[in-house]
Amino acid sequence: MAKIVVMGAGLGGTVMAYEMKAKLGREDELTVVHLGGTYSFVPSNPWVAVGWRQPSEITVEVGPVLARKGIGFRPEGARRVHPEENRVELNDGTFLDYDYLIIATGPDLAFDEIEGMGPEAGTQSICQIEHAVQAKAAFDELVKKPGPVVVGAVQGASCFGPAYEFAFVLDTALRRAKKRDQVPMTFVTPEPYIGHLGLDGVGDTKGLLESALREHHIKWITNARTVKAEGGTMVVEELHDDGALKATHELPFSFSMMLPAFRGVPAVYGIEGLTNPRGFVTIDRHQRNETYPNVFAIGVCVAIPPVSKTALPVGVPKTGFMIESMVTATAENISALLKGQEPHAVASWNAVCLADFGDDGIAFIAQPQIPPRNVNWSSQGRWVHAAKIGFERYFLRKIRQGQSASFLENVVLDALGIKKLKEIHMEAAE
Repeated sequence: MAKIVVMGAGLGGTVMAYEMKAKLGREDELTVVHLGGTYSFVPSNPWVAVGWRQPSEITVEVGPVLARKGIGFRPEGARRVHPEENRVELNDGTFLDYDYLIIATGPDLAFDEIEGMGPEAGTQSICQIEHAVQAKAAFDELVKKPGPVVVGAVQGASCFGPAYEFAFVLDTALRRAKKRDQVPMTFVTPEPYIGHLGLDGVGDTKGLLESALREHHIKWITNARTVKAEGGTMVVEELHDDGALKATHELPFSFSMMLPAFRGVPAVYGIEGLTNPRGFVTIDRHQRNETYPNVFAIGVCVAIPPVSKTALPVGVPKTGFMIESMVTATAENISALLKGQEPHAVASWNAVCLADFGDDGIAFIAQPQIPPRNVNWSSQGRWVHAAKIGFERYFLRKIRQGQSASFLENVVLDALGIKKLKEIHMEAAE
């Protein structure tokens, strides 16, 4: 009997549990560790923050779903991984032994690295559903008493799509409230140019996003180092491409949503051989840690080097389809190890992204996500907004039913010529 533990029940961890379960024998034991019992669909948080969704519409109680699948569930959450002992210490002081550990925790949000950042200080967030609920209350106040808005991401962030999304969703919500004319907006980002996205652009994301910002009367500052937020003013240093100071901006705001930098969660941060200096789990091409070969990692917690040199730290995003290819490769590789074989599956790391703007949006396909690419495409239109709604409903249904993928999903992707998004590369065992 093998004991497999999945840490985290977010997008990656939940699907990982479903897919891993299908690979195991009846005597094998699979357990998911998560803080609390709720899965929430994070891509819908911008809609929660302006009142277009209620939290109950985008959440699932995962314990009963996992139980129906024969998967154990520990909602205490993980306090610390002890990889040299092959066990996870839970927040209640108990321990969970494992033969294989899959880390899918997502990130720790580093609001504390910049003065005045975060929901407990002076700015809002959409990273967690609780943050989005708090942002909704702040949005209501903005509608009652309009004033300047600053939206964007700080240096070290690695998930820029939601920042752009929220800027445009907020613009749409304010227009519907007939208040947009009273709300000057500025987009602040450490990216070297608009549409870089941590990926050195995909297709014409630079042109499309710059044009959209102009059309929606949103000013922007790139190469922006956020210094602090204090007393309703955000201090931002704009840099030249070589890192030299170009200008200092003091931006007044009545409402601000700034995405933070990410780091590894406390349960793994600082474990020598397991994580890099920022606490992200280091892996080989098989999603496997080299120091502790029975530890795998998927999703945002994985260490990926930046794609290009930039004046400020700009991380690489881990998008949903990219994460699902990591899931499939990990399930294949642990299954191989249980059969006495060597890991042989390599995730494609291809990506599809639907960035909703409230009434239209931008979509892009990157195969693979990290350049150079075989496919490098982006497009804008109202169909993106509709597609994002459809994907939200489909994915939540998949989570509620305990599915990692459906026949319909594979048929649709194949028809669109993007089936490889869910495929993995099988290589000869070393």
